[in-house]
Amino acid sequence: MKRRRLLALLLLLPAIASCEPKKAMPEEAKQPAPAPKVPEGSEVITLGAGCFWCIEAAYKQLDGVQAAVSGYMGGTVAKPTYEQICTGTTGHAEVVQVVYDPKKISSEKILAWFWDLHDPTTLNRQGADVGTQYRSAIFYNSDAQKALAEASKKAAQENFKDPIVTEITKASEFYPAENYHQDYYFQNKSKNGYCRLVIEPKLKKLKLDH
Repeated sequence: MKRRRLLALLLLLPAIASCEPKKAMPEEAKQPAPAPKVPEGSEVITLGAGCFWCIEAAYKQLDGVQAAVSGYMGGTVAKPTYEQICTGTTGHAEVVQVVYDPKKISSEKILAWFWDLHDPTTLNRQGADVGTQYRSAIFYNSDAQKALAEASKKAAQENFKDPIVTEITKASEFYPAENYHQDYYFQNKSKNGYCRLVIEPKLKKLKLDH
């Protein structure tokens, strides 16, 4: 009997541990969220590290981060929907656009958190989330930001046995994800299996489980 229960749990895990909402929702929730506001003097970088729910939940808690908005970047389809992204045919990555005050948190620190938040050595995969939309990526907005990203990647490699496969690419148009994806962890952590099994342990490990 115990063996049967364990087998059932193992079969269920991929379903509850994937970055995909499981319920119907009103039309307003399906509309794209507003793009983040960028105060004067702020920096912007866009990061892909698997499911955007995870990285958004972390960056929103860092002192100096003014906004962290889930969305899509790097594809060929204008104004893509989540359903289109999930097919893996649009070329987009799930990303979080991070707006931060460089006087309070440095670009180097923003990137250091990026390497801690996911496994950059797995190609097009983070845990049960598989596909090019879950690829590890840094989208830069300037030559200086590109140089910082490349230096950060080189330094981070010392902490990983396998080669880092993170792409470092010039930022293209950012499409904010639908409203229901924004602040997803904090809105759903008590009732969503993915939040409890994947995001919560990661935040606890990084001491961001607020």
